[in-house]
Order: sequence, then structure tokens, then C-alpha cells
Amino acid sequence: MAQMTLRQIIYVSRARSDINLDQVLLSSKNNNAIDGVSGLLWVDDLLVVQVIEGPDESVVATFDRIKVDERHTDVAVVSDRTVSEREFGYWSMELRRRGQPIDDLDRRLRRKLSGMPRDLHTSFAAHFGTRS
Repeated sequence: MAQMTLRQIIYVSRARSDINLDQVLLSSKNNNAIDGVSGLLWVDDLLVVQVIEGPDESVVATFDRIKVDERHTDVAVVSDRTVSEREFGYWSMELRRRGQPIDDLDRRLRRKLSGMPRDLHTSFAAHFGTRS
């Protein structure tokens, strides 16, 4: 049986000041679960970093919706690559706000970062403020 090609896009953007993060998270979880997309949403004040991964078609369609979403601006891709397996498991979407206590999500994130290529790890960790 042929293995499905998975795609992972990491992007940063600037959220509007009136954004409702809980609403974004709920809608992301619902849409991503339907589309087979997993990932992580991280917010620091108005800076948003998001990882979306899953079947190529689903990730492209999701990212196309993200690019035109008026709740944020300045969408810039940090990484767009093919992966052999999901790096964020089957999380439909998780939200991690900076300043929250270190918890299991942080430990899992650091573990995932440790396996990324060094240049991607450095860029991603800089956006997340996460130690290796």
C-alpha cells in the first residue's frame, strides 16, 4: 500500500487586535478534524505562528482559506515541506499562549522541534520562544 504524501506548512501572521482566539481555535478544530489537518496555533500578543499538516490537498485548501482570512494580516510562510509522518500527531489544533506555565504541550513541542532540521528548528523556536 502506498504511503500518503503529507505536507506541513508553518506560517506567521499578525492578528487583528479584536480577534477572539477561543473562536478561532474552535473553528480550526472543527474544520481541521473534517479535513484531516493537524497542527498547532501559538499566539504571543498579536503575533500568530501556526503549523498545519496533513494530506497535501487538505493543507493547501486550509492555507488558501487562511491567506484570505480578514482576522489577520502579513501572512508569511516560514516552512513548506513534505513530511513522511505527522509531527503534531493527530491534534486537530491546539492553542498555546505565551506566558502559560510549561506543561505537556510545551514538552511535546520541544521534543518535536528537536527532530527538525537545524535551520527550521532555529526559525521555529525563535517565533515560539521555546528552548530546545
